[in-house]
Amino acid sequence: MKLRLVGLICVAISWLSFTAADAQPYHRLTIDDFQGIPGINNDGTIAYTNCYIEFGYIAKKEKNYYVLDFTIRLAVDNDKSWMDKKRVTSAEMLAEILKHEQGHYNIAYLEQQEILRTVSKTVFYADYKEAAKNIFDRIDAKYQQLNLEYDDGTQHMTNREQQHSWDVYFRNRLGAEYLAQN
Repeated sequence: MKLRLVGLICVAISWLSFTAADAQPYHRLTIDDFQGIPGINNDGTIAYTNCYIEFGYIAKKEKNYYVLDFTIRLAVDNDKSWMDKKRVTSAEMLAEILKHEQGHYNIAYLEQQEILRTVSKTVFYADYKEAAKNIFDRIDAKYQQLNLEYDDGTQHMTNREQQHSWDVYFRNRLGAEYLAQN
C-alpha cells in the first residue's frame, strides 16, 4: 500500500502586535500536535501539519529612521493539524510519519529564523511598512517553495532515500536544535 503524506502549509499571517520578537525554542512534533479531524480525500493523505508565522511590529521614529519592535512567532495549529490515526499500523510507521511532518515544521522554523535575522539587520525608513512586508513576503515565498520541493522530493515520505537526504539537510541547517531533539 502506497501512503501519501501531505505536510505543512505554512500560513503567513501579518498582523500588528505589541510585543517584541523573542527567540522561540525548537518544537519537536508529537502525536498530540495532531488534534484536527482527518481530511477526506482520495489521494492517500495520512497526515497534515498546519503552522503559521505571526508577524507584526510597532514602529518608533528615531531621527531619520524607524526602529521596529517585531513579533515573529511560529505556531503549530493543533486543531488544523491532523493524522488519520486509524491508518497508522505500527510504532515504526508513526515514527516515519512524525519525522516527515517534522520536516515541514523545520522548514517553517527556518523561515522564522531567517525573518528574525533579516529584520534585525535592516534599517527602516519612512517606507518601513512596505519594507517590512516585502521582507516577509520574499522570505515566505522562498520557504513556501522549499516546502513544495520537500514534499515533491520525498514523494510525501515514500521516497526514503530523498527523505534521508532532507533529514541530513535539516540536521546541517538546524544544528544544535535538531540534534538535541533527535
